[in-house]
Amino acid sequence: MKGIAFNFMVLGVLFGLLGMLWGIHMAASHDHTMAPAHAHLNLIGWVGCAIYGIYYHVVPKAAEGMLPRLHLIVAILAVGCIAPGIALAKSGGTEALAIIGSFLTVASALLFLVNVLRSRAA
Repeated sequence: MKGIAFNFMVLGVLFGLLGMLWGIHMAASHDHTMAPAHAHLNLIGWVGCAIYGIYYHVVPKAAEGMLPRLHLIVAILAVGCIAPGIALAKSGGTEALAIIGSFLTVASALLFLVNVLRSRAA
């Protein structure tokens, strides 16, 4: 594995580890208030990035060009906004960051869809 596939996979594993550590912290403290943020970190960060990485590895043509790089950037921004944004909202703060993260998550998925369709056509 190399290139964009490797980048997505490493990010996925890092997000997964962060999610696991956060889950351990919640269990040890008996405070599961942040469970929604933790779940989004695991699902979008760990699972999403791992799936993207596997796809780009299995379909090398899809990993070519600027679109996969843009997808990586948007995916990083999405996870970087949605999980902290949900945590902020759950702690009584603004929902703005979670909303931005939600839109970035959808944009990431749409970029992936375009790339899947583009690589199929090729």
